[in-house]
Amino acid sequence: MNHAKIFSGVVFLVAVTYGAIGYFFLPLAGFQGDLTRLAMLPESEFGWRKPQPAIAPNFLNQSPMQEADVLVIGDSFSDSRVWQVTLTQRGLKVRTISWTSVGAICADFTQWLQGQGFQGKFVVMEVIERNIESGLKKSVACQNMNANADVSIDHPRYPPAELINFAQTDRSGRFSVGIQTALNHQAYEQYSGIAGFDSRYLNNGAKLARVKNGCDLFSHAKCNDALFLAEDKAEDINSGVFEDIEKVNARFGGVTPIWAFVPNKSTTYLHPNKVFWSEVTRRFGSPNLLQMNQAALKAKTVDLYPANNTHYSTTGYLLMGEEILKTISR
Repeated sequence: MNHAKIFSGVVFLVAVTYGAIGYFFLPLAGFQGDLTRLAMLPESEFGWRKPQPAIAPNFLNQSPMQEADVLVIGDSFSDSRVWQVTLTQRGLKVRTISWTSVGAICADFTQWLQGQGFQGKFVVMEVIERNIESGLKKSVACQNMNANADVSIDHPRYPPAELINFAQTDRSGRFSVGIQTALNHQAYEQYSGIAGFDSRYLNNGAKLARVKNGCDLFSHAKCNDALFLAEDKAEDINSGVFEDIEKVNARFGGVTPIWAFVPNKSTTYLHPNKVFWSEVTRRFGSPNLLQMNQAALKAKTVDLYPANNTHYSTTGYLLMGEEILKTISR
């Protein structure tokens, strides 16, 4: 009986100790960025610290499809509607829908677009680099648009944060995540200090890499290093996509298609010598967003992509919007 009591007491003590330790470290798991969440590294080290531009909420509002000058079909880089602010500030009416909603640019796209009541002149198709090849193949193969796609649904969007609130703690997660984040941070301090450190693959498909002149380009505490998606390829995009773009563009009748291909974060900082963007600009007049990114880094634009996120900062989005506006205005 005494042994049972002792065992129960030990189990209780271990559980309480684990809970106390987990509760102590849990604020480290108050992730703001998608990459810090994947890597389980603290925002205190990888969260951006330089203020971003303020966005007036009214410029994020949608226009009905029937009134829009510009239709945007995009992924998560367009869902926040931040880059579109450069258009709405100039008085253009914009409607943004997702690739998830429409699926693809199918053979009957023009008829579908007319059926939606769109009378504008431009369709901007935004695609992140890692989805370019597969997305275009899907469109080329597609014959019929989704007749049930409801593009009238409109959810409000709110201006992105101008600063991260590092004082805000989050104790809503699992204790184990906070402990793992603390252990990951401790390990980072060790391997990142090794002479010649270059990169390391982390949890859940994240990658950490040392960036040349990193402290000129990032505002986070560990500014020499940044987080990336491990799946991003160093190789250039297959040249076969140009034929696919031609096939898809042939489906637009009386409307100008504009392809906005967003470089992966790793392409911008680690593999910037890809020729796809200069070629797609030469052939199709697409905004050269890789060239834009490289010019921004040369000008020491801080947090073009924050270290903790795969997406642009507000600064990056507004630069992107300016490039797309130039293309529309030609």
